[in-house]
Amino acid sequence: MREVAVIGVGMTKFGELWDMSLRDLFVEAALGAMKGAGTDSIDSIYVGNMSGGQFVGQEHLGPLMADHLGLGGVPATRVESACASGGMALRSAYLEVASGMSDLVLASGVEKMNDGADVTGVLATASDQEEEVYYGVTFPGLYAMIARAHMEKYGTTEEDMSWVSVKAHRNGAKNPHAQFRRVMSLEDVLTSSVVAEPLRLLHCSPVTDGGAAMVLCPLDRAHEFTDKPVKILASGAATSSLTLADRADPADLDVVELSGNRAYEMAGVTAEDIDVAEVHDCFAIAEICCYEALGFVEKGFGKDAAREGITDLGGKIPVNVSGGLKSKGHPVGATGIAQAVTIIEQLRGEGGEVQVEGAKIGLAQNMGGSGASSVVHIFQGV
Repeated sequence: MREVAVIGVGMTKFGELWDMSLRDLFVEAALGAMKGAGTDSIDSIYVGNMSGGQFVGQEHLGPLMADHLGLGGVPATRVESACASGGMALRSAYLEVASGMSDLVLASGVEKMNDGADVTGVLATASDQEEEVYYGVTFPGLYAMIARAHMEKYGTTEEDMSWVSVKAHRNGAKNPHAQFRRVMSLEDVLTSSVVAEPLRLLHCSPVTDGGAAMVLCPLDRAHEFTDKPVKILASGAATSSLTLADRADPADLDVVELSGNRAYEMAGVTAEDIDVAEVHDCFAIAEICCYEALGFVEKGFGKDAAREGITDLGGKIPVNVSGGLKSKGHPVGATGIAQAVTIIEQLRGEGGEVQVEGAKIGLAQNMGGSGASSVVHIFQGV
C-alpha cells in the first residue's frame, strides 16, 4: 500500500442554513478543498451521507454531486454508515489512494437536516427497527440508557456530563464554523430542559446543515500541491451490535475501543502519543465513554476528565477543540470529515484561537448509531 496524505480541506459554516441546498453545501466544501489543494482535477469522489433520501428526498448522490461540482464523468459514490458516514467516506478514499487505483480523491460529507423532515424519525433508522424503534426508543433514550449504565458502574453524575458541554461551548465560541458560538455555564447546562433523563438539552448535539471535504493523494506527490501536507497514519474501523441491549456492557463503547486499537496498531502509536483529538460527542456521555475506549483515561475515570481540565485546551489531551458535535454542530453525514478537517488544521498550525501548541499527531473518531459502527483515523504533520 502507498502512503497517503491530505493536501486540501474545505468546510461550510454549520447551522440552520435555509438559503443553501444539499448540493450547495457539498459544492462549497468541495471547491474549498480543491482550492486548498491547488487542483481542479479529481480522479474519484466519495460522498458521506446518512439519509439524503428522507431528509430532502434525494438519493443517488454520487452523480448528482459530481455533476454540480462540474466533474461529470468522474466516478462518485455515496457512503452510508449512519452518523459515521463521513468517516467511512474518508476511509474509502484513503483505501483507493493507498491501493494505487487513483491519485487524487475527494472525500466529502454532507447533510441537510433542517428542511422539514421528522428528524427524530429519520435518525431512528440508524437503530434497530424491530427491537428498539417499535417500542418507542429514540436516540436520546438510547444514550440516556448508556448514561445510566455508566452512572451505575462508575458513579458518573449529571454534573460530570455537564462539564463536557461547558468545555464544548467554550471551544465552539472560538470556532467561526460553529453552529452555537456561545459560552455556557455549568448552571446553564444543569438547568436546561430534560430530554431523556438523565440527559438534558445541553447534553445533546443539535440538528445541523453542513458540508466538509478534503483531497487526498499519494504522500510522495503531496508537495506538488501544498507546503503543508498531513499524512494519514492509520484508518481503523469496527462494528458492534446494532441493538444496545445485545451489548455485553452498555457503559463501554466496545466498537470505539476496537476501531481505536486497530488504528493505533496500524500507526505504530499509543494513546499517549496523541496530541489532539476530535471524538464523537453526539451526547455528552458519548464523549466520556470515548475518553475511556480510546485509552485517554482509564476505565471509570472518563467522568473526571472534562471537570479536571484533562481534555481541555492546554490539558494533557485536548479533545474537541472545535466545539465538537455539541457546539460546532452535527450534520450527520458531514461530521466525520469535519472532525478530520479540524485535526488537519491543528497539525498545520492553523487552529486559530484553539491551536494546540506543538501538535504533531492527531486522532479523529466518528461513530454511527448508539455505537454500532466506529472509524478512527490518525494523522501526522509532515
